[in-house]
Amino acid sequence: MKATRAEILNYISHRIEHLYDERERMHIARMVAASLSGEQETKYLIERNEVVDIPTLEDVAEELAKGRPAQYIIGHQEFCGINIKVSEGVLIPRPETEELVLWAEEKIRNFTNPQILDICTGSGCIALALAHRVKRAKVTAVDISDEALAIACANGVALSLDIEFIKDDALNHLPRISDRKFDVIVSNPPYIPLSERKSMHTNVVDYEPSIALFVADNDPLIFYREIARCAKTLLSENGYLLFEVHETLAEQTAEMLHTEGYDAIELRHDCFDKPRMICCQPNLK
Repeated sequence: MKATRAEILNYISHRIEHLYDERERMHIARMVAASLSGEQETKYLIERNEVVDIPTLEDVAEELAKGRPAQYIIGHQEFCGINIKVSEGVLIPRPETEELVLWAEEKIRNFTNPQILDICTGSGCIALALAHRVKRAKVTAVDISDEALAIACANGVALSLDIEFIKDDALNHLPRISDRKFDVIVSNPPYIPLSERKSMHTNVVDYEPSIALFVADNDPLIFYREIARCAKTLLSENGYLLFEVHETLAEQTAEMLHTEGYDAIELRHDCFDKPRMICCQPNLK
């Protein structure tokens, strides 16, 4: 398709108007158009009347209109200043997870040669961002999904970041790393009750991996509880455990952590003023 940048943006926006509000449509349109044309998004803001040719635009717009996330189409998502490759085998990194990374970075500063563990790493975004931001850190990341680990490893290579990726099971006591010690453990595990699936957007439920999203309604904190139990032996003295949490289960998660023997439990709100992050330490008494 050959058209001005303004016409291209309007074309994409029109094709997805049944899925997103106007602000989100234009954000997606700029992101996709810039990627397809190999340009910076600012070109689509300040040089809108210049003609460009994007031969694949109609096919891409068709995929977008079906609800396929733009990040899977262009193959990447910016996260904490680095470019993370993504495909259907991993969740798309979210802005609120960046806030969890920044909080973890604060805690990492308390250690001279920090050992970091990321559980349920997915694309590797948390582990990669921490390794990028804290050069002295030794970062290990685990996941149960072979597909996710392949993508995470590819991201590590692309970013020239030396991270140890390990296949391990957070619901089975993390046997492959059970003899290790870590100063900071971070996790963004599955936490959405299955009953919420029907109310979620098609671009999430039809494309992002269910294994990384959903948990049974009768035990929505299963990952948090099992990780917390493992972390009590995995954490070094004065180590920290940080989670991203479901906003409606945040208080319940904090109560569970207290029951499991944690204190110094702090619950933080994200940029949307929702309770989405917890930091705690094992009670050593």
